[in-house]
Amino acid sequence: MRQQLLAEGAKELSYEIREIVKKAEQIKRLGLPIVWENIGDPIQKHHVLPAWIREVIADLARQNEAYSYCPSKGILETRQFLADQTNRLGGAQITPDDICFFNGLGDAIAKVYQYIAPTSRVIGPSPAYSTHSSAEAAHANHEPLTYRLDPENKWYPDMDDLYNKVKYNPNVVGLLIINPDNPTGMVYPLETLQKMVAIAREFNLFLICDEIYLNIIYNGVRAYSLAEVIDDVPGIAMKGISKELPWPGARCGWMEYYNRHRDADFDRFCHALDNAKMIEVCSTKLPQLAIPKIWGDARFQAYRNQTNQNIGKRSKIISDILRTVPQLMFNETFGAFYNTIIFRPGTLRPHQTMAIQRPAVRELVEQWTAEEMPLDKRFVYYLLGAKGVCVVPISSFCSELAGFRVTLLEEDETILRHTFTAIRDGITEYVASA
Repeated sequence: MRQQLLAEGAKELSYEIREIVKKAEQIKRLGLPIVWENIGDPIQKHHVLPAWIREVIADLARQNEAYSYCPSKGILETRQFLADQTNRLGGAQITPDDICFFNGLGDAIAKVYQYIAPTSRVIGPSPAYSTHSSAEAAHANHEPLTYRLDPENKWYPDMDDLYNKVKYNPNVVGLLIINPDNPTGMVYPLETLQKMVAIAREFNLFLICDEIYLNIIYNGVRAYSLAEVIDDVPGIAMKGISKELPWPGARCGWMEYYNRHRDADFDRFCHALDNAKMIEVCSTKLPQLAIPKIWGDARFQAYRNQTNQNIGKRSKIISDILRTVPQLMFNETFGAFYNTIIFRPGTLRPHQTMAIQRPAVRELVEQWTAEEMPLDKRFVYYLLGAKGVCVVPISSFCSELAGFRVTLLEEDETILRHTFTAIRDGITEYVASA
């Protein structure tokens, strides 16, 4: 090219959650059935939406207006409905103008980091959700900046680590919270959130809270929204319907801006995000039309409660199977539908293996693992080839820890128990082979 074509930050764009699929598809083509534990799509895991929800969407699809453009920021009536929901919490108060729709939170996340100055940084949790960490690192042309989640303390944030990294890095302008957390399934305690708000206030930061899983909680835990704790600090809450409804294929997410007029620079930033959407005309209309009709229906909360109860039951089943494995640091989950499982230091070593019955599959796995790679990634490849279970290595979530992420989504309990028993047995065999 006449000049450099590719931005330096492009090398930071990676998404192992999808990359592992390429490996699994190769093995599947060799005849080995695959259990997909790599991605959080409830529909793929046999979740069936109630007939009444599908009827609402079908009725909207029959209306001609569903096929036109909508206002750039989103349908006014839907934004008013969502603003009313937030305002009823009694915390930060917003208007429909403080809400902007995007084509899924992936779109919203990309826009946020795109319009932050390249020299400014947003610090986020580690293990990190790849969409956030990759986008932030790409915008800064540098590796992600993170604070530590502690697997030996229920995955709660290491507040000293966070405070010191913010204090001694003046380039930090924003603090990212994912609550409930992906990939760990941890739900932030109220006191922890209040401390994070205090840090943002002390160092004049804005807060970003990814709340896509906010209403997916179970086994007696409550999740607090950013609006409830933010007080007078500027911030953005990211929300959507892909996980909660769930309707991942709708690509429908939105951002809520809190306290935007308390800081002129933050207000200009919010205007830039709105203008970025105006350039694209608008986001997908049909799911926006559906939100008030579905979430405003008296049947929805009962449906969500039952769905959460089912996820909580599966969390207990997984816990019963894996928490007794001595080589693991295991934390039970209380929110979202993932669990991050960590190997104790020294457990994983080079040259460990599992028995792979199909010669062609074994040859492929041995080829992949011949190159140097993180030890948890090597384990993941052997688990895939030996047990046909596709999980994601935690080293791919911007973490120095070694482990893997699974989902809590399989609705067929027989398959669920078989899958996690296979994982347990695979760990035992792999460790014993050293």
